Amino acid sequence: MSLWNKHAIFEKNSIILTIGILVVVSIGGLVEIAPLFYLRSTIEKVEGVRPYTPLELAGRAIYVREGCYNCHSQMVRPLRDEVERYGHYSLAAESMYDKPFQWGSKRTGPDLARVGGKYSDEWHVAHLANPRSIVPQSIMPGYAFLAQAEIRPEQVANHLRANRLGGVPYTQEQMDNALADLRTQVNPDSPNVQALQARYPGATARAFGGNTAAAANGTVTEMDALVAYLQVLGTMVDFRTYDARANMR
Repeated sequence: MSLWNKHAIFEKNSIILTIGILVVVSIGGLVEIAPLFYLRSTIEKVEGVRPYTPLELAGRAIYVREGCYNCHSQMVRPLRDEVERYGHYSLAAESMYDKPFQWGSKRTGPDLARVGGKYSDEWHVAHLANPRSIVPQSIMPGYAFLAQAEIRPEQVANHLRANRLGGVPYTQEQMDNALADLRTQVNPDSPNVQALQARYPGATARAFGGNTAAAANGTVTEMDALVAYLQVLGTMVDFRTYDARANMR
């Protein structure tokens, strides 16, 4: 009797079958778990990754509210065609402050993990207002109303507070200055720009939505917020100096 035909032993004896299942599951679990012992952390700490500014966080909330994740992913897989099209594959650390993460699984539109800095603010504003004016074959709906909708001040600190409860390391100083930082980031002439950049290294200040007069008066629109969020995606990590082997034991 060949070894293949001896499966009747397992089929006729429940105890042996149970032991066999435990052995197979144990081997499979060991294969999956053992490599983790060679990593200092399952989410490596990467230089440059920081929590979102209040403006970027507000933009992310709008991104989720409008269901952008239904058509756009935010995860470049380590496949040659994706890396050549979008750039360096996504790192877990880039999503460590996303609650919840926006990796997605459907690409009716392109992946947005590396969209930050790829297009100008004006391009984003025009594309969001009327997608077919930029991409004639686009089926994306327009979001022109975002330019008229203002960010409600009372929401700003609440966004940071909720994320802090979820584990994002916002400091008390960042919480206390949330509204001021929101208004500062859309006004590059504000005297508080350096303080903003001290709290959020790498943050840029400009009228993302294009309305410089309104921004100077302290008016922040949802268009400002969403464009600021899109422009920061994929820009926190400098992949010219990133070392993938640094997280190994």
